[in-house]
Amino acid sequence: MKTKYIIISIIAAFMLASTSCSLDFEPQNVIKGDAVSEDNFDAMLAPMYNLYWFNFNDKFYFGLGDGMAFNLLAPGSGYIKPFCDLSVTATSEGLQEAWNSFYITIQQSNKILIDIKNSAVIEEEKRPFLAEIRFMRGLAYWHLVSLWGNVIISEDPSGLIDNPLVNVNSQKDAYEFAIRDMEYAAKYLPETSKSTGRINRYSAFGMLSRFYLAYSGFVASDYGVNPNCGTRDITYLELAKKSAEKVINNPSFQLMENYPDLFKIENNNNSESLFAFQWVPGSSAQVGWGVTNSQQRFLACSSEITGGDAWGDYTFCPYNMISEYEPEDTIRRKATWMGYGDYYPEISKANGGYTYMAHASGDASTQLNVKKGVTGSNRDNPAIGTNNSGLDNYMLRLAEVYLNYAEAILGNNASTSDAAALTYFNAVRTRSIRPASLSAKTSIAWEDLRYERRIEFCLEGRYWYDLVARAYYKQQEMINYINGQDRGTVPSILFTAPNSLRINPDNDPQIREVGTAVSGTFRLPYPEGDAIKNPKLNEPPVPYTFTEERITDLFND
Repeated sequence: MKTKYIIISIIAAFMLASTSCSLDFEPQNVIKGDAVSEDNFDAMLAPMYNLYWFNFNDKFYFGLGDGMAFNLLAPGSGYIKPFCDLSVTATSEGLQEAWNSFYITIQQSNKILIDIKNSAVIEEEKRPFLAEIRFMRGLAYWHLVSLWGNVIISEDPSGLIDNPLVNVNSQKDAYEFAIRDMEYAAKYLPETSKSTGRINRYSAFGMLSRFYLAYSGFVASDYGVNPNCGTRDITYLELAKKSAEKVINNPSFQLMENYPDLFKIENNNNSESLFAFQWVPGSSAQVGWGVTNSQQRFLACSSEITGGDAWGDYTFCPYNMISEYEPEDTIRRKATWMGYGDYYPEISKANGGYTYMAHASGDASTQLNVKKGVTGSNRDNPAIGTNNSGLDNYMLRLAEVYLNYAEAILGNNASTSDAAALTYFNAVRTRSIRPASLSAKTSIAWEDLRYERRIEFCLEGRYWYDLVARAYYKQQEMINYINGQDRGTVPSILFTAPNSLRINPDNDPQIREVGTAVSGTFRLPYPEGDAIKNPKLNEPPVPYTFTEERITDLFND
């Protein structure tokens, strides 16, 4: 796949650009001016599948997405602890890097969009590439608006280089900007991917099901004026349903049969994957920094697994998380967390596989370590390199679209027995909780969806965004939920595979000082470096003037 192989000069240019702490860097491209042609569009777009997102993926992906949601606990980690403890500040580790990563993606997108628009290539041939770029830019803005609210909207980086003192635009306008980008992508991306791992229009429709579903609560709250309005906008719920249906009705996409297979390197870009970062297999930190999936070094509990760096021994599963699993939900638990006695044949193959016996007390573990995203060493698979798991981690998979569809049908109802909603909800649930005849639901409510989202996507960086979306229209409920997680108490546990959990009566719980969730918890502080460089970040937002009409015929075909 072409997007996997990035020329070193692009990596070097990116590294120079990423040293800036703001969005006012000079975008770098190897291909410029008259050299821009359809023949090199693919090379221009390649870094959008890995390089530009690297500093987001490196630590923030799970530190924020799972740490802030309390799916993950690491009391000694600077890149997880502030999020777990609700003590995030403008200088918290990972904040600046993620902000930079989003804006690098945006400004590189803007530069390439301008270059392609100004090229001599005919309009019809430009559009699929423009759509691919706008998918990436729209996704970057969706992250920004979900996490920071009011952010700077930029379509041309040139002005920001000369004058980085720019007002933020409103959360409403930034949300609409992200949606418009993704709608353009859904309109003009090709029906099928140009090559393995590349997005197509169904990737965009899947993302729109996420965007519309979240936005429905924000619209109903009068764009944040009444975050406890309790209902969602019907128009956007219907759009979320229609977007999900577009994906569901495409037979090219299917759930993987076995949940653990989703997280094995040999199944990168499988039938369930709608968009995943594309990391260069076999590359190491020394020669491929920026195009490698570096997460394993932070998550793996032992160098016995990785053959190198492994800093995740005290990055573990909180009691609130492990106690959430239903006793029968053993398949997803084992694929996500290592517990006493779990055996993984794909790791340490030369030794006959790996059996987790760490942190043992008798016949039980006193904590569970991370499995999802931990793939082993180069001896297990040549795609693995030094500080490179070789795994193309998901940004969107079909299971989420199924749950989005069910939730859009649930809408503002307390529960639903709608046959279509149950079909797709149960498809996700019964894949992992067997027998299906006992685990299938005959009616679902928000709590059922919340459980499935948390368990299904645990350690995939998603759950915090689900809580934020709920907080748009039921903020106090989400504040109560977060505070009810009792993040300051760490019980002494004993765990034995497959799902035997008990409190150790001989040890008192550890008590930690943590923050309290309040309304402001759902917005991150702007990174200190950017706030100093551009004090207008903390001034009231200004309206954004859109330069094109919004697409209105997405669902006519």
